[in-house]
Formats: sequence, C-alpha cells, structure tokens
Amino acid sequence: MTTTIGLLHPGEMGSVIGGTARGAGAVVLWASDGRSEATRKRAEEDGLRDVKTIARLVGESRIILSVCPPASAVAVAREVAAHSFRGIFVDCNAIAPDTTRDVGAIVTGSGATFVDGGIVGPPPRRSGVTRLYLSGDHAGDVQEVFTGTPLEAIVVTGPIGAASAVKMAYAAWTKGSQALLLAVRALAVREGVDDALIAEWKRSQPDLPGRSENAVGTARKAWRFVGEMDEIAKTFAGDGLPEGFHQAAAEIYRRLEDWKDTPTAPSLADVTKAVSR
Repeated sequence: MTTTIGLLHPGEMGSVIGGTARGAGAVVLWASDGRSEATRKRAEEDGLRDVKTIARLVGESRIILSVCPPASAVAVAREVAAHSFRGIFVDCNAIAPDTTRDVGAIVTGSGATFVDGGIVGPPPRRSGVTRLYLSGDHAGDVQEVFTGTPLEAIVVTGPIGAASAVKMAYAAWTKGSQALLLAVRALAVREGVDDALIAEWKRSQPDLPGRSENAVGTARKAWRFVGEMDEIAKTFAGDGLPEGFHQAAAEIYRRLEDWKDTPTAPSLADVTKAVSR
C-alpha cells in the first residue's frame, strides 16, 4: 500500500527529504498557501504534490513530517492538531527533548501518534551522509518509509526525546565549536595577531585554519542556527549543565543574521566586524 506523507514545510532540508520519500514510492504532499515562490520551486523540483491547504494535507496524510526552524516547531504542531490529525506526526526539528515532549503532547492531544526525530547531516541527496534518528513506539513505521533511500533512518532506544537528545548533543559540538572558532578568529583579528595564531595552529592544531575558514563560509546560514543554539542551551540547563556555552553561540549567530541568503559569503573581515560590537 502506498504511504501518503504530508511535509511541513519544503525548506532546503525538508524538500529533499520529501523527494527521498517520494523516490521510495510514497506520495508526498505539501501545502502552498502562504508559502514563498522559492518554497514552491523546491517542492516542484522534488516532485511534491501541492494540496494548497494544511487542512487538506492533514486530511489526506498517514504520516506528517515537520521540518522547520526550531522556533516554529510548536506552532506547526498546533496547526496540525487544530485539524484533528490522527496519523503519525514526526517532529524532525532541532529542538530540546523538553520542547519535543511539549510538541508530542500537543499532537497526541488531538488523537495523533507522535514520533521524535532528529536529523544529522546535509540534505540527503546521496547515501551515507545523512541520518534521521527516531524514537517512540512507532519509530519503526517511519524508519520503514526510508529503507533503501539516501536518508538512513535509525531507531534510538529510549523514550520520546531520545532522538532529539542525539541531535542536541551532536550539534552542541558541530555548530557550537563553529561559533567558537568564529569568535576566536574575530578576537585574533581585533588584537592584530591573526597571522600569528594561524601560524601556531598550522604547527599544533593543523585542522583549525581550514575549519575556521569553513565556519566563515557558512555565515550565510547563521540565521538558521540561532534557535538551534537556544534549544541546545535549554537542553543543557534541563540536565543541570551550564547553558552559557550555547547562549553565547546563539549570540554569535544572531550577530550574523544580516548575511541571510546573500549571494556571496562574507569575508573574515566582515564576520569580525559583525560579531565584534
């Protein structure tokens, strides 16, 4: 039997995930009302079927995937719950386990089944680079949808929140250390010792010059990471750990938000100016 999946919403990650499910035989729906032309173009390129409204998407879907900025995760869940969805709702967003449980309570309150998800890696255009971690009683049903596709679905042992915890721990290092590198390079530039720092890194930490340059190059995506860092800080605090690391990382990314979707990446000088206030 063909599985019908509703996708909210086809961003750069979500659209490719939808196309991956469609390539495995699923029918993937999206709702264009209120969405941008860029979103429409992505959805068309990945073969998603436009049903115009959230109400129709909810009514026709067996599984709904929520792939959106972290700050929108609760609002998306409420919108789906308002239409009394009774299928499987999968939150795939970079949110804290506590936020995940809040989302689960919203959708199960309207009769849906909830699965916790966390994505690690880039949009899954080829095999071996992207994982979807899943937890919850029906995680296996969602895993089955992606069997044999470029998106590797992995069921995590544990309750709702376990998959989100994997994502939070992973991104705490990857995006958190990236923000730290941006701050360190800005500090070295401001103090006039950037050349000396790079020379020392080449001798004692040879991977760091390249990693710091890569961090500068991703500044156009910084706006996406602010909410994720806030959720990671919330996760640390919830477990009695210091949350300041990732509150600072959120602020670094917040100061780079003006570079959102610019045609070219900023230079190190641009980043230094933006983060040094």
